[in-house]
Amino acid sequence: MIQVTEKAKDKITEIKSTEGYSEVHNIRVAVKGGGCSGLMYDLEFDASVKDTDEIFEDKGVKILVDKKSLLYLLGTTLDFTDGLNGKGFHFVNPNASRTCGCGESFAI
Repeated sequence: MIQVTEKAKDKITEIKSTEGYSEVHNIRVAVKGGGCSGLMYDLEFDASVKDTDEIFEDKGVKILVDKKSLLYLLGTTLDFTDGLNGKGFHFVNPNASRTCGCGESFAI
């Protein structure tokens, strides 16, 4: 399961509204190779659901994850920060053995 904090839910709702995404657009989270720690997160809106997707819902936010990425993301929480250290979505991943300073890549 992937969880969403209240701040992340509010920001997702705001972006959907201001950028013209419809209710059929869900959040797609994936893991791809790259970044300074070896793996990086990919986050986008997607209106299509693939046969190989796992679908999670938390606080009214539907999250789509392909089965390969799911192995790296189980138990992860999606958060949004707007503090002094940067603004944006942040992943709290209990599976990561290390993360980079910017928080966009990780290693298992």
